[in-house]
Amino acid sequence: MPPASLPLLYPPAVPSPAGISVIAPASFAKQERIDSGLANLNALGFAPSPGVNTLARGPHFFAGSPAQRLADLHAAFANPNSSAVMALRGGYGSNYLLDNLDLDLIRRRPKPFFAYSDLTGIQLHLLDHIGLPAFHGPMLAADFYLEYGVHMPSFQSALSGQPYSVGPAEGLRILKPGPSDTPVSGTLYGGCLSILVSLLGTPWEPQTEGKLLFIEDTGAKPYQIDRMLWQLRHAGKLDGISGLIFGEMLDCASPGAPPELLDEVILRVFENFEGPIAIGLRSGHVSRQNVTLTFGVEAKLKATDTPKLSILEPAVHP
Repeated sequence: MPPASLPLLYPPAVPSPAGISVIAPASFAKQERIDSGLANLNALGFAPSPGVNTLARGPHFFAGSPAQRLADLHAAFANPNSSAVMALRGGYGSNYLLDNLDLDLIRRRPKPFFAYSDLTGIQLHLLDHIGLPAFHGPMLAADFYLEYGVHMPSFQSALSGQPYSVGPAEGLRILKPGPSDTPVSGTLYGGCLSILVSLLGTPWEPQTEGKLLFIEDTGAKPYQIDRMLWQLRHAGKLDGISGLIFGEMLDCASPGAPPELLDEVILRVFENFEGPIAIGLRSGHVSRQNVTLTFGVEAKLKATDTPKLSILEPAVHP
């Protein structure tokens, strides 16, 4: 179990221009997407540098062996010429790195680590065990390769430590208001729903209880979302949460079913939950303009006709 009330380990704010270490802790990516992502980051004034094994392909669906991927992750945090770490993409495989993460190395050289999807496990492990905030945000060959793949205001605010808010323009809508118009606050926490569930019963079990919880996924049918939420609830992982925010839930529909089915499923599962529930926020698996969220810091959800999620404190220090 992680230490109780672990203080946050704030990495330094990231200047522009700055070096960014690019690693592939899970699956490999298409070369044209890598090239486009590198070019777009360069155009923004950053200096991305792939790790020694970042372009490895195989075995199977992995971007190299666990030892290769782990070596790149450790080298990225140790690299004195980079100020942030960014995953190439998710896919599958970063769970094989959890056993051997060098937490002391990362604690000595904390940096913003931008990732989501399969990397949820590593991000939350670092947050829960050494206090490193998780930067649930765009990845190079999943978002930065696209012309409109990244929500730049939240990305830049997260890097610089400026407070910021997102709302309807970023897809956020209210599914269920709370008992009053008073905003709810809490430590923002979460990630990819299927990864959160896969970690239950392991040493890397997520500490979602009592948080302002954000969860998202892609390609899961409503009954599968129902099943995963059922498992989280009966594992005690939804106890005491102050509010609940779902992502865009890209392609989380059943063929031939009404489009509102997922909304209805969520409302039924949480019919006894008194806090507010929002949905639609484009962070993680999204159709466009991936919003950066910083897990581990205090945030506030206003669940009114014009909903707003506000990041109240920085995840970096000046």
